[in-house]
Amino acid sequence: MILADLSPEAYREATDYLAALDPDWARHITATGPCLHQATPGREPYEALVRAIAYQQLHARAAEAILGRLLALFPDDGFPAPRQLLEVAPETMRTCGFSASKLATIHGIAQAALDGAVPCREEALGMSDEALIERLVALRGVGRWTVEMLLIYSLERSDVLPVDDFAVREGYRRLKGLGKAPTPAQMRSLGAGWRPHRTVAAWYLWRA
Repeated sequence: MILADLSPEAYREATDYLAALDPDWARHITATGPCLHQATPGREPYEALVRAIAYQQLHARAAEAILGRLLALFPDDGFPAPRQLLEVAPETMRTCGFSASKLATIHGIAQAALDGAVPCREEALGMSDEALIERLVALRGVGRWTVEMLLIYSLERSDVLPVDDFAVREGYRRLKGLGKAPTPAQMRSLGAGWRPHRTVAAWYLWRA
């Protein structure tokens, strides 16, 4: 079953559900306010993956600066197509701020998009979360978290909990006043009780 409803009505339903779980959730949601998660549904999976790689292990502002320098290479084209990206000299990509490892991953994603291994948006919309994760983590440097960002932001999936995300686990630690954050396995078990609203739960945990 594909759960992909991030409408205002779905946000309200998810928020009410989470707030009713226990006083900690209720208090945090009241303090934070309505869910303001913003998806970017117009993006192709290829673009979403490249952007996610740029953000890996970096502060948002640093990643945005790197992407800004990349896009400046294509002032008339918007986001570069896979073939355009592959034609950029590695030295030029490095001056944008991409590490050698990220550059190799991005080139792999671009080639996979040309080969059809990275599905177009229309195809991805019909694939389940796990099917898409299984297909894309086969690419070098693409982990589950990267695909989950694609699912949450580009495909508007409403029941995704990125348990490998440190901020999600740390958010839960703060929410509950724990001495240490749960492990990814513990987070996955805890999140089972938040179905089918785990994307909104992740949004609130990011803000904790």
